[in-house]
Amino acid sequence: MSGALRIALIASARFPVREPFAGGLEAHTWTLARALAARGHHVGLFAAPGSDPTLDLHELPVHRPALSTVARADVSMPDPAWMDEHHAYLRLMLDLSANGGQRFDVVHNNSLHYLPIAMAAALPLPVVTTLHTPPTPWLESAIQTRQHCPVTFTAVSAHTACAWRPTVPAARIVRNGVDTRAWSQGPGGPYLVWSGRLVPEKGPHLAAEAARKAGFPLRLVGPIGDVRYFTEYVEPQLGDGVDYVGHLDRRRLASLVGGACAALVTPCWDEPYGLVVAEALACGTPVSGFDRGALPEILTPECGRLAPAGDTAALAELIPETVRLDRGAARERAEGFCSLQVMADQYGALYEELVT
Repeated sequence: MSGALRIALIASARFPVREPFAGGLEAHTWTLARALAARGHHVGLFAAPGSDPTLDLHELPVHRPALSTVARADVSMPDPAWMDEHHAYLRLMLDLSANGGQRFDVVHNNSLHYLPIAMAAALPLPVVTTLHTPPTPWLESAIQTRQHCPVTFTAVSAHTACAWRPTVPAARIVRNGVDTRAWSQGPGGPYLVWSGRLVPEKGPHLAAEAARKAGFPLRLVGPIGDVRYFTEYVEPQLGDGVDYVGHLDRRRLASLVGGACAALVTPCWDEPYGLVVAEALACGTPVSGFDRGALPEILTPECGRLAPAGDTAALAELIPETVRLDRGAARERAEGFCSLQVMADQYGALYEELVT
């Protein structure tokens, strides 16, 4: 089969897929849906209520099931939000098992939920699942429900593929791409930038420490995902050249990143990919970061520098060196390694292979 395909793209139900994005997963899903549609494919996006209505949106039924008083009182009753999400994906998979073959050619599960994997065998069409995180017990359990899991897996980095290898020995690597037309090369400027969700595992407080030690102003941008963490660790760092500028849409964020002399990326966990790294490179902005997770795969000596994990003094020492790197080299790395074009080509070829 060749030409236009009918693709069911399953998103995470936790946050709407719309700007300003709650995180990298939502940004990636939105970008992928638009890229596939621009290539002539029909993409039905199954996403949380409130997602971008300009997409062919099918809202996931994230509604609380009508549980009896006895069921709700049971000691095994999970958190209500967990139950809502479980119920939404259960209804979706049952619907796709009943009539998905008439509506779609392939299902691409871009969520973090276990049910699209556990119930894939019930669907009359091929299923692709992208592994965005390190292994979790729920996903590993879902994969092992059958001796031969019928799902085709991709991983967002070689690091992530390696982490999953004991359970998924042959995940294909398809890195999350950025639209290099929207994330255009910027002129640089006098400040550093840190972008992402302000949560402990992303370490924005460490970026503030490193910037201050290096003597550079820093602009922090992104949604506050953990209010307590922000209050206790980030707010005390603000002032004296460190500013929090809020949660910006893609256009304003790209302008801010393109106007920075370097981007700081400070994960406190093994980052499975690091979309903010790709976004910075597309803007021609070199990156200083911690040597964790997939960051060493994306960065080369021409476009970035890496310090030992958690070492803000070492990171600060690398910043003056990083800001002198060639912005054109950073942009070239994004275009050749982690662009939307590369990602869409790889997914398109995979879909064609599975439906032929």
